[in-house]
Amino acid sequence: MMLSAERRKFILNVLKRDGRIVAPALSAELGVSIDTIRRDLRDLAAEGRLQRVHGGALPASPAVTSFTDRQRHLTPAKISVAARAAQLVRDGMVIVMGGGITNVQTAQHFPLDLSATVITHNPAVAVALAEHSNIEVILVGGRLFKYTMVTVGAETVDAFHRTRADLCFLGVCSLHPEVGISNVHYEEALIQRAMIDCSAEVIALASSEKLGTAAPFVIGPLSELNLIVTDQGISQDALAPYKAFDIEIIQA
Repeated sequence: MMLSAERRKFILNVLKRDGRIVAPALSAELGVSIDTIRRDLRDLAAEGRLQRVHGGALPASPAVTSFTDRQRHLTPAKISVAARAAQLVRDGMVIVMGGGITNVQTAQHFPLDLSATVITHNPAVAVALAEHSNIEVILVGGRLFKYTMVTVGAETVDAFHRTRADLCFLGVCSLHPEVGISNVHYEEALIQRAMIDCSAEVIALASSEKLGTAAPFVIGPLSELNLIVTDQGISQDALAPYKAFDIEIIQA
């Protein structure tokens, strides 16, 4: 019989291979009780190694580091996603932009002559647009959540509820065909829900490691997205479940 450490290593390997854990099937395969598997999943979830769901587990969101850490480890893939996303804006648009370093990079790639209105709860986005003389920037107030450097709270949610935008750039923690759009932070999930509701078109900025993962707080189903901008680090087979929702996908 496997030791606990060996069993948990096996679980993580299955998760990496299959993209999910089905607890009853794993219990039968390993010849251990379902309670043992549930305990393993609970412990691995506590370590941030996976996200428990009904009947098993899914890969955990990689977006569990602070804004400062993500800024320090900005990847070429995220820069490519941002540069491509910035090409989707047009003069005259009202654009809402959420949290995350990819949104900051997207703002930095906006054409200098772009004439638009940007509404954001991300102070770093507002700063990135300071030199864009034809962009009106509305920085939404609220309590500064220092871990991710965005404003949160009832005031923030209410501001987006009173907005009608052409385009939403949604920096996402996780996308999964079954779970949908999810976030690791409860208050940010509420704000992203409001951003989706106020926008005619919703674009998810998602580097490939965020696809196929899940976080604790669900924002909505994938069907609420119009477009996903991701990088080249994911296969067409892995993208097929997202295309089944009639979501346009751009790989930068």
